[in-house]
Amino acid sequence: MSLRIVGAGLGRTGTLSLKMALEKLLGAPCHHMMEVFMHPDQANHWLAAAQGKTTDWHELLKGYAAAVDWPSASFWPELAAAYPDAIVLLSTRDSSETWWNSAHETIFGQIDRAPSGMVFTEMVRTIFQNRFTPHISDRAAAIAAYEKHNADVRARVPKSRLLEYKPGDGWEPLCRALRVPVPNEPYPKANTREEWLARVGPPIRPRPTAP
Repeated sequence: MSLRIVGAGLGRTGTLSLKMALEKLLGAPCHHMMEVFMHPDQANHWLAAAQGKTTDWHELLKGYAAAVDWPSASFWPELAAAYPDAIVLLSTRDSSETWWNSAHETIFGQIDRAPSGMVFTEMVRTIFQNRFTPHISDRAAAIAAYEKHNADVRARVPKSRLLEYKPGDGWEPLCRALRVPVPNEPYPKANTREEWLARVGPPIRPRPTAP
């Protein structure tokens, strides 16, 4: 099996819903950070990739027909080269501020408090450090990294190969790109900020020091 979709959109751009939608359309698994949770042995391979080591992408993503979300989105140039016939899917939010608010209240807050010494934590922190920004708690730095990432995708991917997508676009753009029928069911909606916070709890921020 070969990837038909290389997801270049960063986390908190509707990627879990995209995973579910693409699995429905392609009839095969779609990689997402949730897959690393379910297959912890993958974390070592993604960590090695973030450290700049040679990665066999076809072996790492064997059995998947698509890949979205972190960690794969951080390696979209390598994946686009490894799968030259795949569509590059750039998922974004309606504004950088919307994306920041969602990421700050969910992913970034959890990484801030995650214990060191775990391969998964080291993988995520190394990816942010080397492939995004080490300053994920800084609003301006994170937004700048998000905007730079998206601009880089738009500049480097031919328009004939690029599909831009926002939460709320529904089935049609995906189905047109993949040349498959539109399912007769609602587009999935999963992992909203409210669902994340209900499942994981609010992020713990450092208390400000007294003057």
